Amino acid sequence: MPKGTENKPFFITTPIYYASGSPHIGHAYTTVVADCLARFKKEQGYEVFFSTGTDEHGQKIAKKAEEEGKEVRAFVDEMTDGFQKLWQALDIEYTKFIRTTDTHHIKAVQKVLQTLYDNGSIYQGFYEGLYCIGCEQFKTEEDLVLGKCPDHNSVPEFMREESYIMKMTELQDELIHRIETDVLCVTSGKYKTEILSFLKREKLEDVSISRKNVKWGIPLPFDEAHTTYVWVDAFLNYLTVLGWDGDTDVVPKEWPADVQIIGKDILRVHATIWPAVLMHLGIPTQKLLLTHGHILSGGKKMSKTMGNIIDPLTLVERFGVDGTRYLLMSAGTFGGDVDLTLERMTEKYNADLANGLGNLVSRVLKLAEQVSLCREISTLKDSETMDTLMNEYKFSEALQHIWQKVSEANKYIDEMKPWVLVTSDGTKFSEVMEVLLGQLASIAILLQPFMPETSEKIKRALKTGKVEPLFQRIK
Repeated sequence: MPKGTENKPFFITTPIYYASGSPHIGHAYTTVVADCLARFKKEQGYEVFFSTGTDEHGQKIAKKAEEEGKEVRAFVDEMTDGFQKLWQALDIEYTKFIRTTDTHHIKAVQKVLQTLYDNGSIYQGFYEGLYCIGCEQFKTEEDLVLGKCPDHNSVPEFMREESYIMKMTELQDELIHRIETDVLCVTSGKYKTEILSFLKREKLEDVSISRKNVKWGIPLPFDEAHTTYVWVDAFLNYLTVLGWDGDTDVVPKEWPADVQIIGKDILRVHATIWPAVLMHLGIPTQKLLLTHGHILSGGKKMSKTMGNIIDPLTLVERFGVDGTRYLLMSAGTFGGDVDLTLERMTEKYNADLANGLGNLVSRVLKLAEQVSLCREISTLKDSETMDTLMNEYKFSEALQHIWQKVSEANKYIDEMKPWVLVTSDGTKFSEVMEVLLGQLASIAILLQPFMPETSEKIKRALKTGKVEPLFQRIK
């Protein structure tokens, strides 16, 4: 076992996001999921390391900067600033934000590449195939729809060039074994089935890890005419974000990652190229690839052409921080595609937050004010169901569980009519209010990973007996 793996913290990662444009709602969804999981694990008593960042090298970025008449470094600085501002707006509590242009990352990547070259995992040759610039990835005919990349609606160009190539074929059987036995767990089950079907159907070809004519990247230490293929550079962030310098004999104690949250469009490379790099280095593969579907709008992928893009900052302006977090996390079953429209989100906000939770808090606290009742948040929540759902990554079901409690509490108020009891039966009124305050305290604690600001407001109101409106109806 490598040194430094004792007393391991719980390590959660998002992908590092490609800095070729402003952050979109898909980035927001992945990162809010990671943040909610990180907060939940902290509540369970884990020491948590939660990483995110930006992937800033490659041909696509250099081309985009040139189109906008900007120096490349200035362009990626601007894009990265946009991501950091969005995470601040969404109350994302990451441990570390990494950029692939960071000096320590570049040095570590070069050290790893030298190791891979020296141990025979990389060889020089020619690589040819259909190359999609948008994906910065070679495609097979099977990947295409009517001859086009389905993600970018463009025809890949045939490319043959001198390259350094990493051995993949020899690792195929071991990779299949690790995924089948959940040493490298891919979830949900449909994604495990999908990747195993691919690995058993297709020969895993050795893969290019360098480009000769792309200047914006990390030069190979053994051949500076080549720069590192963007995927290999990006994958190593999951180790360099921990302060790793590329020394395979001393791996950070946080590794292997407990949960790597990804979208289904990058599952294949995360389940093949990334573990292959680790296997060649003699480092444990990641434990879990937690995979989610696409974010759709009106049943279609969001695009400028379709005019159905939803800006995550617009959501924060309209629904507030916690409102946006709730609407993203409750939008659909995690793992499947999620369909969002502003109209449906507004309806859900009004029904669940303004009329549901907000109304409950207002009713209970206004009644409690009449007799100066308040409640210290000192008891542990009834968390068995919540723990099970969160540990199974059933996020929308966890929120449904909380909202069932909200609904039950509102129903209890309607049935018991405490506004009548306050003048007709003071003892019964106090009993009813104790039940309601306990329910509200439980809801506040359960909400904490999803809606931290709202959770704290409810806790504060329960202690002081003073309430402020949580959610205003939106027309």
